[in-house]
Amino acid sequence: MEITQEGLDKIKQELDTLKNVKRKEITERLRKAISFGDLSENFDYHNAREEQNFLEQRIAQLEDQIRDSIVLSLSPQGDTVQLGSKVSIESNGEKFSFTITDPQLSNPVEDKISSESPLGKALLGKKKGDKIEVMTPQGKQVYALLDIFSSS
Repeated sequence: MEITQEGLDKIKQELDTLKNVKRKEITERLRKAISFGDLSENFDYHNAREEQNFLEQRIAQLEDQIRDSIVLSLSPQGDTVQLGSKVSIESNGEKFSFTITDPQLSNPVEDKISSESPLGKALLGKKKGDKIEVMTPQGKQVYALLDIFSSS
């Protein structure tokens, strides 16, 4: 999976929190629940075990993502849209500007959209002046790519 250094750092931070904070919290909950005896009817014990299973699955998933990541060196050029590019588009007379980011970093409030979103995918590799068609729940939407800026 291709990812930016910022995206990889975010994954590593989450992994660190899960391993060094959440894992200890669940271990302590299990210890406390076990101390009450009779585990067959101990709701907190069963709940903590279930959380522990989800936690371990998420840790394994993050470790796989880190292992399989290829870190991109971002030096967006102004001629084509790529991961890290800030773009300006227009549709139906409305103009929008946002940055194409890793899925982990997408945040519409901060004007960051995922490179794996329908619009993000459609924009990758496009040049200034291109028309982009994206299927939305309301039907086909056409966007004009007005400009591409470096994210730096």
